[in-house]
Amino acid sequence: MTVTTNKAWHFDRAGRALYQEDTTLPDLASDEILIKNKASGINPVDWKFIEDDPLNWPKGRIPGVDGAGEVVATGAGIDEAMIGQQITYHQSLQHDGSFAAFTVVKANRVMQLPNNMSFEFAAALPCPMLTAWQAVSKLPPSPGAKVLVAGMGAVNKLTVQFLKRADYEVHALSGSLEESEANALGITSVFRDAEDLPQQYFAVIDAVSADNATKLVSRLQANGHIVCIQGRIEKPVDPAFTRTISYHEVALGALHQYGDEAAWTALMKDGESLLEDIQTGLIVVDDPVLFPFSEMNHALSHSKQTKEKTVLDTDG
Repeated sequence: MTVTTNKAWHFDRAGRALYQEDTTLPDLASDEILIKNKASGINPVDWKFIEDDPLNWPKGRIPGVDGAGEVVATGAGIDEAMIGQQITYHQSLQHDGSFAAFTVVKANRVMQLPNNMSFEFAAALPCPMLTAWQAVSKLPPSPGAKVLVAGMGAVNKLTVQFLKRADYEVHALSGSLEESEANALGITSVFRDAEDLPQQYFAVIDAVSADNATKLVSRLQANGHIVCIQGRIEKPVDPAFTRTISYHEVALGALHQYGDEAAWTALMKDGESLLEDIQTGLIVVDDPVLFPFSEMNHALSHSKQTKEKTVLDTDG
């Protein structure tokens, strides 16, 4: 399939709405593939970077880290047998992304879809699924240990399920989590206010903010773990050689910048196994809210205002 033009939404400048324009696709490098997007997932990282532009994007950058579609072309070093594969992916913030008809990605950074998983559903998964997986992977195995999860969006609903699979006792700090959903997820206790937390925890996984994570360090036991998904703790909270906790931060961008081929192969293999478990119902994920491609900016606003998982019908 020969493709030269790309219908896409582009970054203008910080805080401005995206604009739509057709552009010319670049030639594929030897390790790259071209994906015809069927659906594009919207994540908080997308609208945050569009609003604040921390990477100093050039005008014309195509945002979007998550997408799902079909491989339509391969670079010279990639087996053409990949053409026709149905995949989902997480793209680097340093490169043109998924808010487009076509996206160029590294061939080793995609996950094949399970049979009968829709593109729209798949596009909602890579960022929250892989972030939650990496967050839990930061913790050394300790079956039965108590872990506090703070913030209950798409990432931590998956985090809870991964923790339960690893035999942790999970508690939640959330002002919005309903008791029925907590029970369904297997959460032992839900607290509305940090002041009500009754005990010391082996680990805290925070998806709220650096300030929130900092306050929760006091709830850790000796040699405990704090895992930050939204903002890092810049300075140790305790004096040296006191509580002796371990600080962790999670960002998929780290692998894009510093990960080698073996690390990507391992993560994509894990991701494909998780996709299979989601498809068979072993892991529960809410259905996303779907918007047409033409309503890109409306979809971004919806994602920000409601915190609901939002997906564009890119092929519609």
